[in-house]
Amino acid sequence: MPMDAHDIESMIKAAIPDAEVTIRDLAGDGDHYAATVISESFRGKSRVQQHQIVYQSLKGQMGGVLHALALQTGVPGG
Repeated sequence: MPMDAHDIESMIKAAIPDAEVTIRDLAGDGDHYAATVISESFRGKSRVQQHQIVYQSLKGQMGGVLHALALQTGVPGG
């Protein structure tokens, strides 16, 4: 069963409360999403570290229920 965009956003915000999250369904199939996550907690972290934080927030759903997530991360104003 595919993941809903709202569920993805909720999981990210639960782990990163200050995050500004934008989710787009790329294919309309509930399996391929693009997410932009902006958070002050990312400041000073590499892009890889930022992405790892987001993937950890999804609690193992990547590659399973959530097939593909194109991810962009950053800090406010950056």
